[in-house]
Amino acid sequence: MTISRRDILFGPAALGVGLALRPLTAAPLPREADIVVIGAGAAGLAAARRISAANRKVVVVEANDRVGGRCETDSASFAVPFDRGARWLYAQDSNPVAALARPAAVDLYAAPQSQKIRIGRRNARSGEVEDFLTSSVRANRAIADAGRGRADMPAADALPKDLDPWTGTLAFMLGPAATSKDLKEVSAFDLARSEPRDAGVFCRQGLGTFMTKLAENVPVALSTPVTRVNWGGRGLEIETPAGRLNAQAVIVTASTAVLAAGNIKFVPDLPKRQLDAVSKLRLGSYDRIALELTGNPLGLARDDVVIEQGNDRRTALLRANIAGSTLCAVDVAGSFGNELSVNGEQAMIAFAVEWLTRLYGSDVKSAVGRSRVTRWNAAPTIMGAMSVASVGGQTSRKILMEPLNAVFFAGEAVHETLWGTVAGAWESGERAAEAALRKIGALKPIAEEPQPRPRRRTRSSAPPR
Repeated sequence: MTISRRDILFGPAALGVGLALRPLTAAPLPREADIVVIGAGAAGLAAARRISAANRKVVVVEANDRVGGRCETDSASFAVPFDRGARWLYAQDSNPVAALARPAAVDLYAAPQSQKIRIGRRNARSGEVEDFLTSSVRANRAIADAGRGRADMPAADALPKDLDPWTGTLAFMLGPAATSKDLKEVSAFDLARSEPRDAGVFCRQGLGTFMTKLAENVPVALSTPVTRVNWGGRGLEIETPAGRLNAQAVIVTASTAVLAAGNIKFVPDLPKRQLDAVSKLRLGSYDRIALELTGNPLGLARDDVVIEQGNDRRTALLRANIAGSTLCAVDVAGSFGNELSVNGEQAMIAFAVEWLTRLYGSDVKSAVGRSRVTRWNAAPTIMGAMSVASVGGQTSRKILMEPLNAVFFAGEAVHETLWGTVAGAWESGERAAEAALRKIGALKPIAEEPQPRPRRRTRSSAPPR
């Protein structure tokens, strides 16, 4: 039996440059720009494209040696592109990134509308699926009710106490699989107010490849980490190992984990209000273990998604036969995923094989071919997965939208309802670009501009990230 993703209210919260300025080669880093964007992920690219469209000089400064941020595609290891980070685009009809697929010459295709539940070594029966769906509706309603309360609480505390035998499954699906953190660490307000997401679409070439195409004609200085932002005076000065840039405004899209670690020094220091907001939006843990399984020993269809019934925190989520290939991805998240990642690549692969063997039998072991893993917590330019508000931290997203003189923040963490998604990061980048352009006088004040029509919202569920 399968489960419609529309039956689960909350989803994850779910990411060759044409003109790349490489300061250590022939193309030097410019000395000035109208606006400097820190970070070439979805938010940074969206901001830069909007600024360029306004005919203002923009430079994107990226610490990594590639664009895309948490959208990264490995096109070399397997027969099909493997999305190491974000892989879903939700609400295709209203998604600003999905709307760019045709101009970027990439192909989107619908994700399956169902997921399977494994109970031991068999699929859940019809009555068991119905029982799970009933329990999931109750759990979602309880979190939604908590989100309307006067005081925030851990989302785990909002769950009904009589969800067995589905307590562990729902805790995993609503917590680690959806947000990259255990449910006890998640603000009920933040989870309840996140925008529901439909089953979404995949990108055949990979979302990282898609981001690279969207970066064409955007001036990006790769392998150029920003070490210091001097923002207290009339102008702005951005320091990097390759030199300094002067600008009228700066848009910071670095992850909240990077900001919390102080890897970018702000002079003067950021106000306590912003620092507290950053600290309440720390990134969770979400990694992927990719395995080639020859001969389809799992007996699953293209892009099938599988979860299991159980209360063991050592659990995962499977996407099988990616794009019709023999490649399968085992996703681990939350505190268990973090512990596994700390133990290293071999421990991650061993768990994935053990978990699949437990669900599908010993034939899995002999079918394993090439493998790859992600370890986003150890990536120094990212340091985690999705931003998740701690209890009392939901308003932190709005705080980060506030400009500081000519400093603006953007990224998935700076979107109140689409956090954890590529669309949320993109919309945040465009919004920050609009604010920065107004700051430097390139746009009329917002009160003089026509208001955009509201986006059509969907109220269906989402698959995990």
